[in-house]
Amino acid sequence: MQFASQLVERLRVAERVTVLTGAGVSAESGIPTFRDAQTGLWARYDPTELATPQAFVRNPRLVWDWYAYRRDVIEQAEPNPAHYALVDMEQHYANFTLITQNVDGLHWRAGSRNLFELHGNISRIRCFECAAPVTGWDDDGELPPRCPHCGGLGRPDVVWFGEGLPAPALREAERATERADVFLSIGTSAMVQPAASLPLRARRAGAYVIEINPEETSLAVIADEWLRGPAGVILPELFRQAGGERQSPEEG
Repeated sequence: MQFASQLVERLRVAERVTVLTGAGVSAESGIPTFRDAQTGLWARYDPTELATPQAFVRNPRLVWDWYAYRRDVIEQAEPNPAHYALVDMEQHYANFTLITQNVDGLHWRAGSRNLFELHGNISRIRCFECAAPVTGWDDDGELPPRCPHCGGLGRPDVVWFGEGLPAPALREAERATERADVFLSIGTSAMVQPAASLPLRARRAGAYVIEINPEETSLAVIADEWLRGPAGVILPELFRQAGGERQSPEEG
């Protein structure tokens, strides 16, 4: 696999690199995308009707159980070569920022640290009423658990339909986007706002924009390079050709 010389050179000399990842990266680890058909008990439910505050108010136990099922699926998955290549890139570039729409925590498990989770993290719980983190609760069989601070119900610390993104994470993501020399959009549909606007924002600020995706999206029109294929195959090799040292997960 050989990439265009201009693309390789842009990555080789870059000082500020920003990356946006979406569900396609997680899918390569075997995690179904949010809109994929549910299986078993959950086949008759529409995910978009479970991931809302209104659904939680109507039936908090149903929503809790659905997210518990999703957590079980995620716990069986492992980071893939794309996750580890991003860790290597973070260690290589002096200014590197990773922005993700994924809630599975695989980037963190792989070793990424300068990371902004725009849609939250499914492994964390916070109070539906006061938003305080819920890190432990009485094992009395009540689910969802109660907040130890106000007694409200615990909910997944993710962004539901109709909710805004966490403002601090979004501000940092936008700042890193506007300062980037190179911006990579990896495995995202380029449809979910406001994250979908970040590549365009980077392009307007003068960044060299690269899309890595098996399928063509609206971003391919404005990207300087569209690399078609799985991120776990393309990204490690691209980084290697740009002068980075690829290491195995065991070495990291």
